[in-house]
Amino acid sequence: MKKLGICIVFCSILMACSDQEVGDVSLGLFTTKDIKIDALQDPLISGVTCHISSIEANLDLADPSDSSIACRQTGPITADMFTDIDKSPSGEVVFKKSKSIFFKNMKVRRIYDAKSQTLMYVSYSTKETSGSFKHSLSTVPLYGTDAYTLAKNTTLSD
Repeated sequence: MKKLGICIVFCSILMACSDQEVGDVSLGLFTTKDIKIDALQDPLISGVTCHISSIEANLDLADPSDSSIACRQTGPITADMFTDIDKSPSGEVVFKKSKSIFFKNMKVRRIYDAKSQTLMYVSYSTKETSGSFKHSLSTVPLYGTDAYTLAKNTTLSD
């Protein structure tokens, strides 16, 4: 039983580690919960960086499902990058992070809105909490980028 407890603590410490972490805010002296802020560069659209904040509970078996996301253009977005993305209504997962040893994950999905030529990034929990799935949305317009003309022409030809 003691080995199981040590294993659980060790696993929760490993889940808290992230090479993408750029911020850590303590929620107080008498709590084991912290706000962790990760920076994610979109793997296909390298000109987009998303900052995701979420609560991590160092000694719990599962972290809370709440998260927040803010994405901005931080570099060029080229036509070649735009050509390679999934443009289906459900988009594609660009980031995934374990939030529990019981299969709860936080995911970030990129979805393309063809009408407004905007990339949408939605952060969400894969497990229902308190009667709802927690999620947050941020958008990055293609206007002013090299991909904008291609996106506009693609939308017009559909």
